[in-house]
Amino acid sequence: MLYTNKKLNLVRQRRVMRVRKKLRGDSERPRLTVFKSNMHLFAQVINDQTGETLVSLGTMAKEFKGTEYARKSKKSAQVIGEKIAKMAADKNVNKVVFDRGRYKYHGIIAVLADAARQAGLQF
Repeated sequence: MLYTNKKLNLVRQRRVMRVRKKLRGDSERPRLTVFKSNMHLFAQVINDQTGETLVSLGTMAKEFKGTEYARKSKKSAQVIGEKIAKMAADKNVNKVVFDRGRYKYHGIIAVLADAARQAGLQF
């Protein structure tokens, strides 16, 4: 089935909202959301009650510039998962709600989530 660009965006938005409608982050359990593009990977911890981003990190961060973690890969997902958990712990956030967005829970998304769990985040 051929989709036009407009139809494809609508299908993606519906998939995102189908997953996200059940997830809400609050001050006790903020939402850990993941976004991946063709070249990069990003993670954010968001308090949906106030609309505030508590912690964010991605492969485009200054600390990754010029390293092997500057592109989307399973290695960079592992490092981002560990660092986002450590940064969240510094903000006294230990429990989160994981929001995979429109992506299936496998590959890079699963690696990031497992690394965050091993580093101390509970979800």
